[in-house]
Amino acid sequence: MKRLFTLCIVHCALCIAMAQGWPSNYGGVMLQGFYWDSFSATKWTKLTSQADELAQYFDLVWIPQSARAKNSTSMGYDPLYWFSNYNSSFGTEAELRQLITTFKQKGIGTIGDVVINHRGNVSNWVNFPAETYQGVTYQLQSTDICRNDDGGATLTWATNNGYELSANNDTGEGWDGMRDLDHKSENVQANVKAYLNMLLNDLGYTGFRYDMVKGFSASFLGKYNSEAQPQFSVGEYWDGNASVVQNWLNGTKVDGVIQTAAFDFPFRYTARDVVNQPTKGWTALGGTSVMSNTSYRRYAVTFIENHDTERRSNAAQDPIKADTLGLNAFMLAMPGTPCVFLKHWIDCKQDIKGMIDVRKAVGIKNTSTYLPFRSNKEYYAVITTGANGRLLTVVGNTNHANILDAIDTEMWVNVAEGYHYRYYMSTALETPWVDKASGAYESSVTVRMTAVSANPEAQLVYTTDGSTPSATNGTRCASGTTLDVTEEMTLKVGLLDGGSVTQVVTRDYVITKPYDGPTATIYLKDPTVAPHNWASVYFYAWDATGEVNDQWPGVKVTADTTIRGNKFYYRTFRVPTSTYKFNIIFNKGGSTGQTVDITGLNSDHYYEITSTTNKYTVRDITDEMTSDQVKGDVTGDGVVDIADVNAIIDIMLGKATASSFKGKADVTGDGQVDIADVNAVIDIMLGHNA
Repeated sequence: MKRLFTLCIVHCALCIAMAQGWPSNYGGVMLQGFYWDSFSATKWTKLTSQADELAQYFDLVWIPQSARAKNSTSMGYDPLYWFSNYNSSFGTEAELRQLITTFKQKGIGTIGDVVINHRGNVSNWVNFPAETYQGVTYQLQSTDICRNDDGGATLTWATNNGYELSANNDTGEGWDGMRDLDHKSENVQANVKAYLNMLLNDLGYTGFRYDMVKGFSASFLGKYNSEAQPQFSVGEYWDGNASVVQNWLNGTKVDGVIQTAAFDFPFRYTARDVVNQPTKGWTALGGTSVMSNTSYRRYAVTFIENHDTERRSNAAQDPIKADTLGLNAFMLAMPGTPCVFLKHWIDCKQDIKGMIDVRKAVGIKNTSTYLPFRSNKEYYAVITTGANGRLLTVVGNTNHANILDAIDTEMWVNVAEGYHYRYYMSTALETPWVDKASGAYESSVTVRMTAVSANPEAQLVYTTDGSTPSATNGTRCASGTTLDVTEEMTLKVGLLDGGSVTQVVTRDYVITKPYDGPTATIYLKDPTVAPHNWASVYFYAWDATGEVNDQWPGVKVTADTTIRGNKFYYRTFRVPTSTYKFNIIFNKGGSTGQTVDITGLNSDHYYEITSTTNKYTVRDITDEMTSDQVKGDVTGDGVVDIADVNAIIDIMLGKATASSFKGKADVTGDGQVDIADVNAVIDIMLGHNA
């Protein structure tokens, strides 16, 4: 009996520990595995194919709401189904299950996006789908809608059409986009609890990211998590005031225990201000956040950018305009649980890999402590204490004399650096280090091997064949030795201490050869002159495979060439396979002023803009620019003269057909042969146009 009682106590203690929202002393890193409209780039099958690489660096991957939504193409924030339809814009249910299973096998926990503040309707304002799951039918009713939904518009419609709403008003902020759910309703609670249980125990999610938690009382989220027991939970409480976010966390308590983490929006705004408010500069990183509070940093999920703040093609949002690399370096060196944005991972993968390598080597946890070292507008330096040692991080002007003079080189060793960031490990770590992360590099990569040791005479020993280095196996070298890697290699480096190797780090390098396959060059006739007068020319390109995946507004194009008297801006793309296609938008470089989407490209094309207002239309003039014939030479005799004018007139009068001539009588390209073509030829003859 005593043994049974003891086991019950242990079981209850484990339940309480799991119910505390986010583990304490957690050293994992999270990836937001999507961005806005990333339907092709982050479909389930594509994420599954990346599992091996992701598992080396990320412990958690957050993916979009995965059930079928109200709109046919959707990011999932207009939820319709909870139980019965998991064929979404990102793939099928089978593909989703395979993704979650593969991630789990590789050691990655999948975080599901849970949208329970609001829900879509089937055919009118208040009817929800009936779904049968494991023999039980779940359906929300009109009486599950908050009485003051949509500022009272829903109530008016319901009354006029014979429906009842809940007697309760919303317990949080309203949102007019869909029907706000009344979480006081027992039916809503029963549906939500069954839904969460299915996500965890059927689909296999590890935890939840709750959307728009300002929309309902924190107490309900606490109740749901207390029963569902996710390993991880994070709420999107979108507020820049750290105290307000912390109050929300306290609102989720059950039996005095916080039930979830929160995205650290105050941290994000602090990071944003470094770049977007130059008067503050890097010293702004000392601002207050959830992460900066020792009592709450365990529950802080820090981030630099997400799908709601990034720059989109159709909206400015609130993007960080520069220095995302330095800001990621700061975030990954600090306590809390960092959440890397997928676009940053794609654009700066090797740097971010190195940052995560350093974080995990130092043993930085979500509850680690830190102390500011020095800072001003030009830089910020901070020392973080991990489980294995300390890390000195400098972001901003990493060569500032004030910092360099203060660094004791007997205590700190530079192990990694890049644009606006530098990492120094404390010599107490006693470990070898290689500054370049594992991964693919084009042509070659030069790596620096460092002995992080209190012994200034410490040596290293390395192997390049995958074997374990030892005092008798491998090449000995001094700290700071560089090695040029020009072929695929497994590099293992050991720290030699007293005749034996005490620690070993491993790097796997793949060397890719420069691309020598086919390319496609896209040309745009100069839009910087009248009638368009663009100040700048940007090419925004994307595809379904990730071969090209620009961040809006894309690449500023300055390369130009003159073809047949016309100036063209151009950009060249790889064409890796015969079936490969990419898409492009020409734009001015801002949130307004762009062309329509141009899709399905895999060869050279020439375009000119044909309208003067948003969205600009374009005309494909490839045939005209690549034809051997000179434009306007209707007769094909090599010159543009009165004979070409007469040929067009004959066609207009029915005396001849366009096919009678070697050239194109439709000089203007408007689909007909008329007086405009005559005038175009005359202009060419006079040198007014080419």
